[in-house]
Amino acid sequence: MSYDAIIIGGGPGGYVCAIKLAHYGKKVALVEKENLGGTCTNWGCIPTKALLTATHLLDEAKEKADKLGIKLSVEGFDLSKIMAHANKSIVMSRKGIEYLMKKNNVTVIKGTAEVINKNKVIIKETGEKLESSNLVLAHGSVPTIFPPFNQVEGIWTSNDIFLMKELPSSLLIVGGGVIGVEFATFFSSLGVKVKIVELADHILPYEDDDVVEEIKKSFARKGVEIKEKTKVEGVKKVTDGYEVVLIDSEGKSESVVVDKVLVAIGRRPNIHDDVKNLGVEIERGIKTDRRMRTNIEGVYAIGDVRGQIMLAHVAMYEGIVAAKNIAGIETEMDYSAVPSIIFTTPEIASTGLREKDVDKDKVKISKFPLSANGRARTMLENIGFVKIIADKETETVLGMSIVSPVATELIMEGVIAVRNKLKAHELEESIHPHPTLSESVLGALEGITGLPIHL
Repeated sequence: MSYDAIIIGGGPGGYVCAIKLAHYGKKVALVEKENLGGTCTNWGCIPTKALLTATHLLDEAKEKADKLGIKLSVEGFDLSKIMAHANKSIVMSRKGIEYLMKKNNVTVIKGTAEVINKNKVIIKETGEKLESSNLVLAHGSVPTIFPPFNQVEGIWTSNDIFLMKELPSSLLIVGGGVIGVEFATFFSSLGVKVKIVELADHILPYEDDDVVEEIKKSFARKGVEIKEKTKVEGVKKVTDGYEVVLIDSEGKSESVVVDKVLVAIGRRPNIHDDVKNLGVEIERGIKTDRRMRTNIEGVYAIGDVRGQIMLAHVAMYEGIVAAKNIAGIETEMDYSAVPSIIFTTPEIASTGLREKDVDKDKVKISKFPLSANGRARTMLENIGFVKIIADKETETVLGMSIVSPVATELIMEGVIAVRNKLKAHELEESIHPHPTLSESVLGALEGITGLPIHL
């Protein structure tokens, strides 16, 4: 069969690219060896947020009901129903993608694609041959695990969480990045004794110190222990679970025994030999330009396989950019305002520049505390803030960080501002509804243009 484009991988980058190409009237084949939706739908974004929705409700009930005059009998939780909710969310999302493939006349082939050359792909299971003038590599990523963890039976990666039948009594999470802190939030809410071990100076190393300190307050309330500047020297299976040897930056050694160990140190691009033999340039992942083109004409790469910003929403837009260029519409990716979102309690969201990356003499920085927001008071929320970084001369918004309930929704105002180089007064002069959490953004904007009214 001959197509205008063959896409390998049905994750967020691949399936979005396929739909966009179909919109442009192209004949498209999408090859996926497992289930449509990739890591995001089946092992990542969707199931983790389903789990966190359950524990967020549990936390709200336990922490706020009595203070709000609501009499509840919170007897606990049913893990099997929590997991069933996650599985149902996966299935519904997966079926939604399947429907979109049919609606847009995308040919979906279930099987393992082997790249023969830039114009030919063979399906290993059936021997079916596909030909195309354009090839999109969207193979995604896999969890990173290395010695000593991959040498010990039963060590968890993030994928294993969704196969869990019962809770561990205690859990050591290796890695304090996004995956690690989200799972720490989930497990600690269910009463699991959680310890996070992070090699860097602090958890969430890509976020500013003040952002991290706020989320540490929340973790402290939940009993999460955090060990920073610490590495795992060894791990072995013992009668009571796993014995883990930790060494801090001063060389001090500590041995802890936990029920389970979760390795959450990130993911690596899923690049097989057939792709390497194609001759694409590889650095951290497959190298492309901003039009998503590799060094081989007619071959594109999108999403996690590039080894750059491993986020579903980035993969989606890279898929759109690749589709446009294949369709003859010259388009480049703009990474200036990529939103970073973390579903802790409270949530964390950032876009554009961080405070740690700027010259303080060239910018204005304004921070508005959540405790000064009326809506937050009604919600019994007092941890968090909105921080805005703007150019000192022009007051153009360069970055925004938010720690707050629904920060992952609120950040879009910052994304639009940074992406379109809006000035602080242009946002400030837009009437923000009252009483809402979005007024914390307004308060931070007022700190750039003058003085905050409510601070």
